[in-house]
Amino acid sequence: MLTTTFEKNLLADTNDLAVIFEDPADLAGLTESEMSAAAHAAADRGHEGAYAITLTLFTGHPYLSVLTNRESRRRIMHASRSRGNRGNAHDNGAVLVEIVRLRAERAALLGYESHAAYATADETAGSPEAVHELLRRLAVPAARNAERERAELQLLVDVEPEPFTIEAHDWAFYTEKVRTASFDIDTAALRPWFEAERVLQDGVFYAAEQLYGVRFIERTDLPAYHPEARVFEVFNADDSPVGLFVLDLYTRDAKRGGAWMNSIVSQSTLRGTKAVVVNNLNVPKPGAGLPTLLTLDEVTTLFHEFGHALHGLFATVAYPHFAGTNVHRDFVEFPSQVNEMWILWPEVLRNYARHVETGEPLPDDIVERLRSTETFNQGFATSEYLAASWLDQAWHSLSESAAASVTSVSDFEREALTNIGLDVPAVPPRYASSYFAHVFSGGYSAGYYSYIWSEVLDADAVQWFRTHGGLRRDNGDRFRQRLLGVGGSKDPLEAYRDFRGRDPDIQPLLARRGLDA
Repeated sequence: MLTTTFEKNLLADTNDLAVIFEDPADLAGLTESEMSAAAHAAADRGHEGAYAITLTLFTGHPYLSVLTNRESRRRIMHASRSRGNRGNAHDNGAVLVEIVRLRAERAALLGYESHAAYATADETAGSPEAVHELLRRLAVPAARNAERERAELQLLVDVEPEPFTIEAHDWAFYTEKVRTASFDIDTAALRPWFEAERVLQDGVFYAAEQLYGVRFIERTDLPAYHPEARVFEVFNADDSPVGLFVLDLYTRDAKRGGAWMNSIVSQSTLRGTKAVVVNNLNVPKPGAGLPTLLTLDEVTTLFHEFGHALHGLFATVAYPHFAGTNVHRDFVEFPSQVNEMWILWPEVLRNYARHVETGEPLPDDIVERLRSTETFNQGFATSEYLAASWLDQAWHSLSESAAASVTSVSDFEREALTNIGLDVPAVPPRYASSYFAHVFSGGYSAGYYSYIWSEVLDADAVQWFRTHGGLRRDNGDRFRQRLLGVGGSKDPLEAYRDFRGRDPDIQPLLARRGLDA
């Protein structure tokens, strides 16, 4: 009941806090399509002639990287960080503290020291101590790199007519300036090359077709739960059916934020069922007749969530309890993260990244600069993620009595982040507690660390694909049969060893994030 209340509060406050702008000049930097989406969102809220910027689930917002008006950026960031923490009817403070207390009580009844101990006992990590060791190992170099990045951003601000100290709402905007100056690339300007339908058909689906031999046929005759949700039937290379894939791309007020995958029907040879899986995103819908142009981050999200979908679709188990993504929480992100490798894979990128008006491919020099930026801003990205992961661990490492004694969510957060060296105002956690839906209304309680834990496996597996020829059917078949297909019917690390031939190595992850320097 409390987790449902948390989610309802968050949805209501997120809708209430959509930022209204009357003057289009305040949104300088947005594209025509983005302005159209903002006008449409404002009209839906009764603000005809105005513009509404709806909030994403995470702390930041894609528009912060392009809005030239600093006050506009501040308003959006302030609204985002206020969610569930305004002392109003939608405040989540007391709700989340009671959730933490009850989870600690349940853990004690089951013989565990904390909810974190209870949650990790059946994960590949095995204990909170193992999780904390990994997070602390990464936090020091991440914070060090974030400080280097902040200093570089500050140099840009210091030469402006009216210099100021870099704050959280400035980071994305000036990061794009540094990216442009250092790598001569403006990621916001790349959107015309990422038209949504082409990314889906010629990118996401194409990579799966080449790697696994599957094909996707849209079934407009099959009604979904919403008119905007699209249904695709999936077939193997021999035309045998795999299951159904549903894509729900656009944001709606009644739809929770973020992006995720759901299994509506789990595969099971016992029941004779094929998988039915859904990918949900929250891309702003443009006005009628305008194309949906994705940011590079949204392209990444689409590939990522489709990796979860493939995990569900490719299940070949007897019992639905073990099908697809029904694996250890700290293993579930591994297949989805691996699927992100195909975004910039030359064969795939050439196929989908074509200009929406001219059809010209993304220029080779831009592609090379994109690849050269893989470790760029990773101090910030790693720090904001680790900060959220540590908050999750801090809350769920409390005993029942300690949880009951928490009187200030903000104070608790500050102390926890200071403990790991990540209390950096310019780099706030990717999710603050009051809108941390992953852990207080989702399935990631004491498990948000799983993204980085899985990325150890992911980076190691990507290295294997690269050394074995990449996008090849024999590679795909090996990955599908030994990892994706077995789901939770086999110990995940055993399945990984079966695929990789050895235990995972952390070094590829450190190199990927620039933390080995």
